[in-house]
Amino acid sequence: MEVMTVSAPLTGWASFRAYLEMIKFEHSIFALPFAMVGMMWGSVAARDSLWPGWEKFGLIVLAMVSCRSAAMAFNRIVDRQIDAKNARTAIRAIPAGILGLRQVHLFFAGSVGLFLVAAALLNPLALALSPVALLVTLGYSYTKRFTPLCHLILGLSLAIAPAAAFIGVTGTLDPRILSLVFAVMGWTAGFDILYSLQDEEFDRREGLYSMPVWLGRVKALWASRLLHALTVGLLIWTGFLWSLGPLYFAGVAVAAGLLLYEQSLVKPDDLSRINLAFFTLNGWVSLGFFVFALLDGVLS
Repeated sequence: MEVMTVSAPLTGWASFRAYLEMIKFEHSIFALPFAMVGMMWGSVAARDSLWPGWEKFGLIVLAMVSCRSAAMAFNRIVDRQIDAKNARTAIRAIPAGILGLRQVHLFFAGSVGLFLVAAALLNPLALALSPVALLVTLGYSYTKRFTPLCHLILGLSLAIAPAAAFIGVTGTLDPRILSLVFAVMGWTAGFDILYSLQDEEFDRREGLYSMPVWLGRVKALWASRLLHALTVGLLIWTGFLWSLGPLYFAGVAVAAGLLLYEQSLVKPDDLSRINLAFFTLNGWVSLGFFVFALLDGVLS
């Protein structure tokens, strides 16, 4: 049964702003800096320079943003009935009637089209692997219906960003980039478990899966902490694999400190600072890591 809308869909500038809100455009900051790191390392490998040129840079950004936009739009389409039942998500564009279902379908199709065009213009390997990227990023939306490991699938959907950017520049895949992929995967899954604590009761009632539903709140928190500890270890290992300098490792130390602070903000009986932990600190983790990796590349 379709979710009933509560107002007429928006048009014009108001609808454009609604699209940006729907895909959480500002949260592209989570994955994009890691993609930029993969781009830089790929550029060094391909042309002995951190900068791959404006064309490669623009196509990588377009591919990243369009793929993520498609994934977010698809998630809103697939979850529209679930979102309508949850007080926290009932204000989202489709259940609230801010955007019509047809509008979101068209936005999704356009985003997929842009992603495929960007991949095709980058190189043959990027185009060949683009369906895999779509399978992972779109497939995540169904995982909470059958597995508590959904957080890891979400993690993988963001984690492919540095490998995809590396491929976009070089047309090849260096196995060493996979250590950064798994680090981003653990980081994302860890903070997504924290965020899912808000919906534990709702998910349990609706028969949805998550770590808090499966393990309980306390054990889920420990799972998140373990994933973030593994993330730091993998970032350290990445530095050795790529023979990076002290500024890179300083960035890892900063990221580790931010993750430790993030974990300290969330307690089993106190979720009042979850937005600070999820939105603000993770943005700083991603941006901070990128800045130190850039400085290391420039100054080392």
